[in-house]
Amino acid sequence: MHTEPDWITTPLTADLLRGALDVERTEHGLFPHRLPARARAQNTDAQLAMAEAQPSGVRLAFRTAATAVELDILRTKRDYSGFPPRPDGQYDLLVDGRPAGQAPANGGNVLTIDLATWSGTVTDGPVGTVRFTDLPAREKDVEIWLPHNETTELVALRTDAPVQPAPDRGRRVWLHHGSSISHGTDAASPTGVWPAVAALQGGVELINLGLGGSAMLDPFTARAMRDTPADLISVKMGINIVNQDVMRRRAFGPALHGFLDTIREGHPDTPLLLVSPIHCAIHETTPGPTAPDLSAVGEGRLLFSAMGDPAEIPTGKLTLGVVREEMARIVHQRAAEDPHLHYLDGLDLYGETDAAELPLPDRVHPDAATHRRIGERFAERAFTGKGPFAEPARPGD
Repeated sequence: MHTEPDWITTPLTADLLRGALDVERTEHGLFPHRLPARARAQNTDAQLAMAEAQPSGVRLAFRTAATAVELDILRTKRDYSGFPPRPDGQYDLLVDGRPAGQAPANGGNVLTIDLATWSGTVTDGPVGTVRFTDLPAREKDVEIWLPHNETTELVALRTDAPVQPAPDRGRRVWLHHGSSISHGTDAASPTGVWPAVAALQGGVELINLGLGGSAMLDPFTARAMRDTPADLISVKMGINIVNQDVMRRRAFGPALHGFLDTIREGHPDTPLLLVSPIHCAIHETTPGPTAPDLSAVGEGRLLFSAMGDPAEIPTGKLTLGVVREEMARIVHQRAAEDPHLHYLDGLDLYGETDAAELPLPDRVHPDAATHRRIGERFAERAFTGKGPFAEPARPGD
């Protein structure tokens, strides 16, 4: 006969969270944010507001002897009008740093987005529960990674043994900023997002500022990075600048310089890695903007097409090829005064050959297998050997 554990309810507080830059108290509970309040106050874009509130890389981290854990949450799932429902977000369980389970949530709200207008309507739903059982009956570090693609309010944490915040294991903190590819669009689970794959292989604590549709060289994001303690920093830039057609070559270079300058105000000597875009065939030689392919929408498929005119490149329109050229030039220009600034060509993470083997399903975003490949390649190039994030050699090594 199954009996319920004697549950202990632990108050949800910020010291149980990692990967969030801010937390908000709501009528339901604890709401993690990936941008601080000051940055959010300067933003007027609904896409960025939604992206920063989706907790990619955010996880509960605690130490306990519990064998059962329940987490009550109120999620907001995103669907698209006229398309089948998107898969439910997953909660990944790690025990002592190793995968130990996965579960979806139930209940919650649904945000339905109309691709024709990019407007959304919310259908309210109930609080749901995620449950993990049969954990090892010993003291252990437990992490529950929240869904990277669902806004999540944390309502209650129950365990069958006491909980305390996870101790500081002395791991280096990696602060990363990028687009929806870094955020995790089309990744299968929160630890399957490529920065999470790389962080777990590199043995570092991740703060993921991958913001879907919003890697725009925003000054408030640069200031948030400047003010966030970190041992390692990376910026993956380019695809959103191109696919939303937000600036020309004249503006891109100075804006990137300014973004890097702001980060350096708070982190003058921290290893800083600038990563250019991965291969995206529709924008390699064709400028933005990007728009949904209406012929595919009629078939219930979400595909994107490049709407720009290559003839405008000489007048300053940006393609991914132009962006990579500018990024490499800027790193080379700054190298003399900033020996801790490094450059990684995104084509080394996912290039044309990879695209032939693992094509981007919607022509822009990697699938789960490609996220893993990108993460593993980043870990190899950044965290090992002479990579910019490799552990410094210690005397006697």
